Amino acid sequence: MAQFVKFDVPKELEDSQIRILERVKKTGKIKVGSNEVTKAVERGNAKLVLIAKDVSPPEIVMHLPVLCSEKSVPYSYVSTKQALGKGAGLGVGTSSLAIVSEGDAKKEIDEISKKLSALQKK
Repeated sequence: MAQFVKFDVPKELEDSQIRILERVKKTGKIKVGSNEVTKAVERGNAKLVLIAKDVSPPEIVMHLPVLCSEKSVPYSYVSTKQALGKGAGLGVGTSSLAIVSEGDAKKEIDEISKKLSALQKK
């Protein structure tokens, strides 16, 4: 497990995150890349942050879990940058992304946020 990963995300939860992300890209709005994600979290616009576990060097995303905790923004991990980029509709991988507008996936994002907060408390 990478140094910045604070908890394990079950495979079924990770899969549902990617499915929701694919839905949000059609009806909502996302910010891609660690710089854009950092800005979205600091401005209070982020609803959910997803971080890839295989980022190298890890310093690129190491600040995101701490920042999200400070700003009370739910965050989670995805196994690879490629899976995260594919879910966002990109042809390349991405280290992190933030959902800033849920579109028609608000209910599902709320459910995931509750599951994530339970995982973080363990």
